[in-house]
Amino acid sequence: MKYDVYGIGNALVDMEFEVNDDFFTKNSIEKGTMTLVEEERQAELISALESHKTSEIKRQCGGSAANTIIAVSQFGGKSFYSFKIANDDTGSFYLNDISENGVDTKNTLENLPQGKTGKCMVMVTPDAERTMNTFLGITATLDKDQIDEKALENSKWLYVEGYLVASPTGHTAALEAVRLAKQAGVKTSLTMSDPNMVKFFKENMQEIIGDGLDLIFCNEHEVRDFTGKTSLNEAREELKKYAKTFVITLGKNGAMIWDGTMFIDIEPHAVQAIDSNGAGDMYAGAFLYGITNGMSYAGAGSLASLASSKLVEQFGPRLSWREAKDILKQHHNNE
Repeated sequence: MKYDVYGIGNALVDMEFEVNDDFFTKNSIEKGTMTLVEEERQAELISALESHKTSEIKRQCGGSAANTIIAVSQFGGKSFYSFKIANDDTGSFYLNDISENGVDTKNTLENLPQGKTGKCMVMVTPDAERTMNTFLGITATLDKDQIDEKALENSKWLYVEGYLVASPTGHTAALEAVRLAKQAGVKTSLTMSDPNMVKFFKENMQEIIGDGLDLIFCNEHEVRDFTGKTSLNEAREELKKYAKTFVITLGKNGAMIWDGTMFIDIEPHAVQAIDSNGAGDMYAGAFLYGITNGMSYAGAGSLASLASSKLVEQFGPRLSWREAKDILKQHHNNE
C-alpha cells in the first residue's frame, strides 16, 4: 500500500484570531459552532476585528480533514488528500503549505480552476472555545472529479470529512469515495465534524454511512444528536449499528473507544487549554496513524489523547513536525 490514509474534505485557509465573548454579542455570532457565511460577511467581520484591535495569530492551510491528514504525515505516515482550490493567491498558498506538510494530492498550480479559494475565520475565546465563520468559496463545489481512484485503491484507510454533507456535490463525492473504497477493500472512516452537520444534515450523513463503516469519529454532542439518545451509554450502544468501531471524544474527560469487541476508556491529560481549534482533527490523525502503523486501538487512543492535549496548549490546529516526533517518542517511552 502506498498510503496509510486517503482523505477527502474541504480546503480552507484558516485565519485565526483571539476574541472575547462581547465580540460575538456585538456581531451576532453563535459561539462554539461552525457557521457558513458569504464572502462579504467574512470581510465585514475581519474589518470589525481590526477595529476591535485584534490581529491575526496565524494563517495556514486547513479544513477539518486536511488537519487530520497532515497529522498522519507529521507522525510519519503516508497520506493523500482530495480537495478543491482555485487559481488565486490563497489557492497557491494552500497548495504550497499542504505540499510542505508531506501530503500528496492530484492538484497542481497548472490545473487549478477559476474561482475563489475558501477561507475560515477561527475565533478563539479565553475559555479555549473555538468559533468558526466559513466562506467555502470553490470548495463548496468539490465533486467526484477530485477523487484520485488509483491513490484511493492504494490506501489502507479512507477518511471522510463530515462537513461534506452540507454540499450537494460534496455529499455525492463522499458517497462515491466510500463506494470506491469498499469496492477496493479499503477500510472506511468518517468524522461527524460538527453538531450542526448532524443536526441539519442527518439524512445525508446516514446515507454516507450506508450499511456501515469501519470507523466513526464523533464527540458526545454529535453521537447523542445522531442516535437520538440522551444517555451516552445508550447512544454508544446505538452507534454500534452504524460502525464496526468508533471513537467518542469527551473533551477534558478523555475518550471512549469501541474496538469491535470491548469499550476502552482513554484517560485525559491534565492541561491548561488555550485553544481547542483542531483538537478533534488531531485526535483522528494521531489515531489513524496509530492503527495503520501497528498500534492497538488502546495504544492509538493513548497517542491521540497525548497529541490533542499538547495541541490545545497552543494556538492553531496543528503541531510542528518536531512536536509530533517528540510526542511519538514520549508515547513509546510511556508504553
